[in-house]
Amino acid sequence: MGEAKRRKSTLGKQYGKDTPILPWVPITKSQAELFVSLTTRGAWIGIGLMVTVWVTIRFIGPAFSWWQVVG
Repeated sequence: MGEAKRRKSTLGKQYGKDTPILPWVPITKSQAELFVSLTTRGAWIGIGLMVTVWVTIRFIGPAFSWWQVVG
């Protein structure tokens, strides 16, 4: 008997279902991976926006005489 068949016969109805991270936390491993990927993407978007705003304030605005950088 192959490993997958043995596992299927052992788990029964639970075979193929996502397992929770911890027994008392109703979050599955795939949901946790999705959360990590979304927050990582959001962090990079935030970093990109912050750099864009900084470049605009520090270089682009003064170059077009929209304002002057003091200091």
